[in-house]
Amino acid sequence: MKVSGVRKSLCCCPESPSPRVIAVTSGKGGVGKTSIVGNLAIAFRRLGNRVLVLDGDLGLPNLDIIFGLNPVYNIRHVIEGEKDLSEVIVQGPEEVLVIPADSDMHELVHLTDGQKLNLLTEFDRLNGDFDVFLIDTGAGISSNILYFNIAAQERIVVVTSEPSSIADAYALIRTIHKQHATNRFKLLVNRVNDTEEARSIFEVLSNALGASMRNVSLEYIGFIPEDENFQKAIRQRSTVLQRYPESASSKSFSSLAKHLLANSSTAPSDGNIKFFFRKLMSLH
Repeated sequence: MKVSGVRKSLCCCPESPSPRVIAVTSGKGGVGKTSIVGNLAIAFRRLGNRVLVLDGDLGLPNLDIIFGLNPVYNIRHVIEGEKDLSEVIVQGPEEVLVIPADSDMHELVHLTDGQKLNLLTEFDRLNGDFDVFLIDTGAGISSNILYFNIAAQERIVVVTSEPSSIADAYALIRTIHKQHATNRFKLLVNRVNDTEEARSIFEVLSNALGASMRNVSLEYIGFIPEDENFQKAIRQRSTVLQRYPESASSKSFSSLAKHLLANSSTAPSDGNIKFFFRKLMSLH
């Protein structure tokens, strides 16, 4: 699905504020991360923001399923110079724009100089065209996932109440911090019953990090409650905000988006799309 008119809108607009670049990540799969990205994108859009989402789960892209998309082209076609970015970006629900991933492309960081140039040239056009740039990083500690997190302006780590999820989140944060001196993280707890349970999980992870990495900052930003409608929406190839807007999880996503927008990042002002990709390409 090609988005007509995207080329015209992809222009450098120096007077526009830089977009928020937010990576959503997790230490293990199965925590609902991609659905969280999809719902957050819708929530940001409903608050009047122009939203671009990168499916960074290379090798296992799922964002197209959540949004009900069937993209013909993806980021690999841009890297290899076969397509312009305007031909690859697809329009998802409620005018959220998406850069699809490639299931056969496992390593974005292992690029030739020519491929880097193609990618950077295309993304240089984007900086003034969006208010929020979300990256679904995939799960684990592969090189792609680490680099997406390091290059982003903000990092949201998703966990559930499962001990393995908490342990893997700790390992992810520890690896990013130890290898790249990244200190600031946000924590979102998914599929819990109430604030008390979510706060308890945050305290466990925060205390564990504080015991071994005292200069790491972990900010609690909220939780998404256990909600059968959340899973029903996934099976329907949709987001819970679209299918069940009055459900508990939908209201939590709306509140989360408002919270993130109201609390501006303390990261450097150069955390924009152009800087993100230039930093990403220089990390190896």
